[in-house]
Amino acid sequence: MEDFATVDAKASDIIEQSDNDLETTPGSGIRTGEQYLAGLRDDREVWTQGKRVADVTAEPGMMRGAATLASFLDNQHKDEFRDTVTYVDSDGDRCAMAYQQPKSHEDVKARGRAYYQWAKWSNGMFGRTPDYKNASLMAFASATSFLAQGTKGQADFADNMVKFYDFARKNDKVLTHTLVNPTFNFQQAASGKFSNQVALQVVEENDAGIIVNGARLLATLGPLADEIEVFPSTVLRASDDNVPFAFAFAIPIATPGLKLICRDTYDHGKSTFDAPLSSRFEEMDAVVVFENVFVPWERIFMYGQPELCNQAFGATNAVVHMMHQVACGKLAKSEFLVGILCAIAQASGRDKDLHTKGLIAEVMQMTETVRALLYSAEAQAHEDEHGNFIPLRGPLETSRNLYPRMYPRMIEILQLIGSSSLMATPAEADFANELAPDIEQYFQLSYMESRDRVSLFRLAHDVAISGFGTRQALYERFFFGPPALMASGYFDLYDKQPLIGRVEDFLGQE
Repeated sequence: MEDFATVDAKASDIIEQSDNDLETTPGSGIRTGEQYLAGLRDDREVWTQGKRVADVTAEPGMMRGAATLASFLDNQHKDEFRDTVTYVDSDGDRCAMAYQQPKSHEDVKARGRAYYQWAKWSNGMFGRTPDYKNASLMAFASATSFLAQGTKGQADFADNMVKFYDFARKNDKVLTHTLVNPTFNFQQAASGKFSNQVALQVVEENDAGIIVNGARLLATLGPLADEIEVFPSTVLRASDDNVPFAFAFAIPIATPGLKLICRDTYDHGKSTFDAPLSSRFEEMDAVVVFENVFVPWERIFMYGQPELCNQAFGATNAVVHMMHQVACGKLAKSEFLVGILCAIAQASGRDKDLHTKGLIAEVMQMTETVRALLYSAEAQAHEDEHGNFIPLRGPLETSRNLYPRMYPRMIEILQLIGSSSLMATPAEADFANELAPDIEQYFQLSYMESRDRVSLFRLAHDVAISGFGTRQALYERFFFGPPALMASGYFDLYDKQPLIGRVEDFLGQE
């Protein structure tokens, strides 16, 4: 571990680098996939399976996920997608639509169309596409009056955020984020306090910035991102004890002292036939370790005020814009599940069976619930206190509370309908060896040839029972936090008093 003197000695070099990397150049904007991949070939410290990764773009288990995201960035340049997923700013630069500040109902709907298009490229199976963090960054950059409350000394946190927003927007940076501190003691964490033994905290402050030490969970897409937003936990108790844990900043993944410890990969190198999802959409999750990491003041957006940190996502309406992006992604994902279920039923002739139709109808109803809530939120968009139009929060809150229960049920229904066929899935290579005649004969269905049947059920397997699919289900269960905490917050936000008043008025009638 480096001591503080060593870190301080590096500070001037890091500050100079930080100042330079926030500069934007005329004509900048959306990047190509190759530009994105080139940006990942730096000094980032990523660890997997006991070894440090030399190049994430060439590392088995990561490189195909990086290539997939690169293809999505390339899509921004294509005629069929460009006007949906990008916009032209006042400087004439074409930027990702999620960065556009919405100033009308139509702008809100345009953002929804862009989110939905991004999600359809992976059918919702690549959860952490860049538009998620782009949306929140736009909201924070619009809420300068809120961020200005926390200004400390010469550091102008609101100005820092606007500059970082422009830097990320003009250079099409891919961001990840981390919010949650490791739990050392459950009772301590439940009381809103963090452990100085494991939680990320400020250990030194100087004229140049702050030095932080500790860990955070869990950065989805961390190894494949350009920058990481380190934002405050929403359960940070407003007390003096928590001042060292109260901050928001963003730094490059390649910052000295920043380490990413990855989980096992779900991309095991299989063909896209054998593993149609995990071979393409491995976005990787990582625990983030900060070993005396220096953060210059220019990269800090909030600091030392737990009460403001607690309000950050709500007061800026970042959470609403993030929920909007998420709801669009969940719609695309749900539609994909309906498609798989209907394809299985049709291929086997079970689409006339009442029980099968009833189960699939349940998934259809959940899908249409998400669609209706999304439509309601966009249709009731309104101007917020920061001058942006935002979707109505209530329907989006409902969607994000329902989906952690909906998605596991969708997967259960796929398992029930797929049954043993989810396991009767020979490999692609079996169609090219001496077993091929057996495969052709015994794996056909009434309405589908054997190769197409195996392909379909290998897809269903990847969704419903593979490691990749199980991670997806866990991801959906806890996407926005523990379900009980989410439900409690929903209860607190719900406009209850008018309804209680109606009951009281009724009971008061003669």
